[in-house]
Amino acid sequence: MSIHPSIPILEGQKQAELALVIVPTYNEIENIYDLVGAVMALQEGFHLLIIDDGSPDGTADAILKMQPQYKGRLHIIERPSKMGLGTAYIRGFTFALEHEYAYIFEMDADFSHDPNDLPRLLAACRDQGADLAIGSRYVTGVNVVNWPMSRVLMSYFASRYVAAVTGMQIRDSTAGFKCYRRIVLETIPLSDIRFVGYAFQIEMKFKAWMYGFTISEVPIIFTDRTKGQSKMSGHIVKEAILGVLELKIESLFSTYRR
Repeated sequence: MSIHPSIPILEGQKQAELALVIVPTYNEIENIYDLVGAVMALQEGFHLLIIDDGSPDGTADAILKMQPQYKGRLHIIERPSKMGLGTAYIRGFTFALEHEYAYIFEMDADFSHDPNDLPRLLAACRDQGADLAIGSRYVTGVNVVNWPMSRVLMSYFASRYVAAVTGMQIRDSTAGFKCYRRIVLETIPLSDIRFVGYAFQIEMKFKAWMYGFTISEVPIIFTDRTKGQSKMSGHIVKEAILGVLELKIESLFSTYRR
């Protein structure tokens, strides 16, 4: 595993204001230049951490080439192979906590999450009292573009299923576009998070909810990728269905204090 922070990380911003966007990648060369440019252009001064799982298409090399242009704001961790979405984010969370970021984001690399929505998620946590802000596809109806109806229905009813089993009243429990206040990731035992796909997203929300953090859903429009290939698989869906039951049963025998 190779870590390439763009030093100095704290240059030009107060520590209490730092926001880090974590983006896992695998073969995203078609999107990565545009994504980095879009995030870096935002006036809030977001920092960006790419976690690349050994992309053979040169995604990591592209980031290394761009680092001098965005000194102190663009970072990359290279992993040798595909190790799962959940482990990528956990590694990113650890990096964020080690480097004193106050707000930590999850975002996809394929523009299904619009970088222009990052300031709205930040405002929900920084200015409006949320501990966890979720970019929600379903809080104001169904705001999904370019998905087949079968996938829309699967995603929508997956969130209804999660709500029924866990009791969480979150409209988009599988969402992967999120902003955490630092305290949330300091409180949740990250070493105990075990799921890697959809269930990872559910598990993080469930743990935040069980610890009593304030969760807000910010409406977004989700647009399916137009470049590159989806990483969705049947294993990930199965993990989510069974994982929700495991989370609920485990919670009955656990204590959540902060």
